[in-house]
Order: sequence, then structure tokens, then C-alpha cells
Amino acid sequence: MIADNFSHVSAWVFDLDNTLYPPHARLFDQIEVRMTNWVMDELGVDRDRANHLRHHYWQTYGTTLAGLMREHGVDPAPYLHDVHDISMSGLEVDHGLAQNIRELPGRKIVYTNGSAPYAERVLDARGLSGLFDAIYGVEHADFHPKPDRAAFDKVFARDGLTPKVAAMFEDDPRNLAVPHELGMRTVHVAPDPHSADHIHHHTDDLTGFLNDLIGGQRAADTKD
Repeated sequence: MIADNFSHVSAWVFDLDNTLYPPHARLFDQIEVRMTNWVMDELGVDRDRANHLRHHYWQTYGTTLAGLMREHGVDPAPYLHDVHDISMSGLEVDHGLAQNIRELPGRKIVYTNGSAPYAERVLDARGLSGLFDAIYGVEHADFHPKPDRAAFDKVFARDGLTPKVAAMFEDDPRNLAVPHELGMRTVHVAPDPHSADHIHHHTDDLTGFLNDLIGGQRAADTKD
């Protein structure tokens, strides 16, 4: 039973993009276009070169922003504001997901490589506002991105989170390696599974996964 694997968990950490909303909403498509345009304008390169750099920095440093900061000294604030200035029209309210998150026992936080103001807009569009005890963006990690250990250490220390009693939900399998190392229960949320020792569970339906988890917890409480 899924719930048995989470009986010790009292802190629930959720990534944002393609985790708290499904990939078919395609928000990141909008962000990628804006990132490419930003790189073109800032570095004075053509679109092909900007696309290459955007992807190369993401692969190498964890985020495009991290590469731009390290290799070009870019100021992160205007970048984050610009690339996240997108339409939320592709998002739908998910009442089931909201109810399941509401019923999770303990502390609930959002931790994204995007910015916290952007996360708040996404949560509002999904009907998830007010359900989380804290929302952390890359700015709260001193702009260190997941999957860097320093990023998790910064955010978890700020939150006071104890990893050994926490679970992490994330679409990028790279970003579950450190949580696993820290002793967290890890859940890969993505259309296709990724086989790795640092991933405990996979789901392509976060709402359904949480429903099964909470249902199991209810059943266990009834037996007690």
C-alpha cells in the first residue's frame, strides 16, 4: 500500500512546473520562447545560438539562469521577471488535487527553480492558493538551482525542514538525487517513468497518486 511508505512523512515538498500542473498545459513552452528572446537581446546572438545556449546552460548548470549568471554575470531579477511574464490561460482549476493537498498531514511547501511570484500565479490559476505553508523560488536559494546540493541546503535550512520526515514530488529526475541522499521519500511526477535508485515512486497522475495515498492513510486510521 502506498500509504505505508509515507507513514513517517510530516513535510511535503512539491516542485511547480510540470508537477503541480500537467505537461500538456505547455506553460514551459511560453517560458522557453521568452528565455530565448532574452538571451538573444542580452548577448546579441541570433535565435539558433540563443536556443543552443539556453539548452546547454540548462543541461550544464541546472537552469539557463545559472549559466547566464556564471558565464555572463547576468542580473537575475529582471531575467526572472521577464521570462515568467506568461499567460496562465492554459491552466485549469483542479479541485481534486486541491482537496488531496489540503488533506495531507503536516507541513506543505512549494519549491521551484522559477520565482516565487510566478509560483503564486500558477497556484492561483490551479485553485491551489492558500494550501501551502511556504513558497520558495530560486531567489530563496541565493539563485543556486536544483539539482545543486547548495540549493536544497539553503531552502531546507530556511524552512527548518527535516529531510528524513519529508517527501519530494518532482518532474525532473535529476532533482530527486539530492533529496534521496538527504533521506527524503522521492516521487517522480512525469508521463514516463525514469529508472534510477534515487526514485522511490513514479506517477503520471499526481491527483490520483495523492488520492491513493490519503485513502490508505484514512484506512489505517480507521483500523487504529
